[in-house]
Amino acid sequence: MEENKENVLYCSHCGAIISEDEDYETVDGDIVCMDCVEQHTTTCDRCGAIIWTSESYGDDYTTLCSHCYHNHYTRCSSCDTLLHEDDAYHLDGYDYCSDCYHDEVDKSRSIHDYGYKPDPIFYGDSQRYFGVELEIDGAGKDSDNADEILAIANKDEEHVYIKGDGSLDDGMEIVTHPMSLEYHKNYCWDNIMKKAIYLGYRSHQTSTCGLHIHVNRNCFGEDRDEQDVVIARILYFVEHHWNELLRFSRRTEYSMNRWAARYGFEKTGREILDKAKKGNNGRYAAVNLMNWATIEFRLFRGTLKYNTFIAALELVDAICDLAVNLTDEGIAKMSWSEFVDTIKEPELIQYLKERRLYINENINTEEEM
Repeated sequence: MEENKENVLYCSHCGAIISEDEDYETVDGDIVCMDCVEQHTTTCDRCGAIIWTSESYGDDYTTLCSHCYHNHYTRCSSCDTLLHEDDAYHLDGYDYCSDCYHDEVDKSRSIHDYGYKPDPIFYGDSQRYFGVELEIDGAGKDSDNADEILAIANKDEEHVYIKGDGSLDDGMEIVTHPMSLEYHKNYCWDNIMKKAIYLGYRSHQTSTCGLHIHVNRNCFGEDRDEQDVVIARILYFVEHHWNELLRFSRRTEYSMNRWAARYGFEKTGREILDKAKKGNNGRYAAVNLMNWATIEFRLFRGTLKYNTFIAALELVDAICDLAVNLTDEGIAKMSWSEFVDTIKEPELIQYLKERRLYINENINTEEEM
């Protein structure tokens, strides 16, 4: 009897007797009955070892024993994705998956890829914000140059980032986070432009550069229908005063047709908006409506002249004000001379005079850069 007891096998997990005709497995050197194997163990996908489910490593798709995990796998330091060591990217002592690695590298670059789009940071106290894309060309897609510009632009906080742009010959694109008009006017644009010129960049004096101004849609109304009513008036104003805006833009007709084409005049703003929504121009429209959160004024040639830059922002703001405050009939009846009579901003008045769009008088002008 004592001999028989010595030969009896017990499950180390549940204590059940395992008879001679029953199968069992060994887990970590301990005998385990098949019921417990089925309920409480799993198999390492890499080496095939049976392990306790509670001690398995991996994720929903890969099961690993401790040895295989610690010797052949790691996790992304950013998103915690399980990675085989051959698939991990290493940066500054941390492991990353492909997506997070490229995000981290992108953050550390002075010049980001064209598709880079960080979460917006809003500056200034306003309902209307302006995001600017200013293209500069001629002195290289150069990280050292970008660093010098960013040192001025982002002295205290990140206001600006820089991207590459395939439409430029040898330059880059300065992009701002959304700022109110007053914030832009008090921002260090003058110093940024002087630095860019010193480094050898030009904007107006190229055939490649534009100045694009984004305006947040929700400043036009609480929902898409309300916003569309205002946007239709903006489109009507642009089409109705196309010749004046072409002169204001400093672009040639060829350049405007290529980069900022008109939708074409119709009897009402709603008809122009309906035409715009068909998207035949893509984003290369004078007023691009393809972004979800903003509309984009693409009319303007690039500039590194401070007064011209501020005047473009003030013009966009004035057009938006009209579209918000006037009726469809009021917009339709307003002449260009009546419009400029409403302008009070000195920078915009100066620029309108320079372009002979305000009062036809000879004034001293600085060279466009």
